Amino acid sequence: MNESMYKYMDVGLIHFMAYPQTIKGEGPILETLAEIAADDYFTLVEITWMKDPEVRQKAKELLAHSGMSVAYGAQPALLTQKLNLNAEDPAERLKAIDQIKACIDEAYEMSVRGLAVLSGKDPGAAGRAKAKELLIDSLKQLCKYSASKGKMPIALETFDRVEYGKNALIGPTSEAVEVAKAVKAECANFGLMLDLSHIPLLGETAKECLTTAKDHIAHIHIGNCVMRDSAHPAYGDEHPRFGIPGGENGVAELAEFLKVLLEIGYLDGKTPKPVSFEVKPIAAIGETTAAVVANAKRALNQAWARV
Repeated sequence: MNESMYKYMDVGLIHFMAYPQTIKGEGPILETLAEIAADDYFTLVEITWMKDPEVRQKAKELLAHSGMSVAYGAQPALLTQKLNLNAEDPAERLKAIDQIKACIDEAYEMSVRGLAVLSGKDPGAAGRAKAKELLIDSLKQLCKYSASKGKMPIALETFDRVEYGKNALIGPTSEAVEVAKAVKAECANFGLMLDLSHIPLLGETAKECLTTAKDHIAHIHIGNCVMRDSAHPAYGDEHPRFGIPGGENGVAELAEFLKVLLEIGYLDGKTPKPVSFEVKPIAAIGETTAAVVANAKRALNQAWARV
């Protein structure tokens, strides 16, 4: 592709994945956000909960003068606390809903463009129908809560449904679309977040996944996974760097993914759409954030040149 990718993409980085020490809403949030804000490769950053109100305010000021778009990932608040939006126990589900409402409040405070969640654990084939009903109800509640405060949309990120990954209810793209249709019947401020990292774990291809969900895509993540070697330090849904030995996604797979995003019209060249790196340094093999982020930028540059 000869045209600038910035005509098509709001190129983002997931802060709490590139700097995993911040994933619990604590740690060197401001110092690491400053590193991203100083890198003009990125036009978008995805943040998560920040437990300290003073840190949130300083982060808001930093991001405002950086000129970047900001999105909010509420997945860490669910995952680190083992909260479940499709829990069968009403009290457990309410706890998850209340946590995301608190995240929505934070997101509005931070003036972000959208907020993402994920479904809870897959209960198995026998319990899936009921779990989907509960998830849909939770998502409708969250969309309506957000709509009561402003215009910020809510997105559901699809994850794997395998024991060595996140083993989430949603899950296969076709089922995600069913959920999206049900939620959007009442709530227009809803969409799906799809991730190149999760496509191999779902046993799908980029073409299958993206064409199935094309009418509901709100946000895209790009990254890698390891699924063939259980002894690998990045085994499962750990978002290692592109091209890691034993991994599933490199420049070729990323280029194919981008081609399909163009074909389905997500990348339309009219309004840049969010496409964020979800990559993490694997500490067990001595990786650093700086090198892994540089790897991601090189991979996207090379993939875009092949489109």
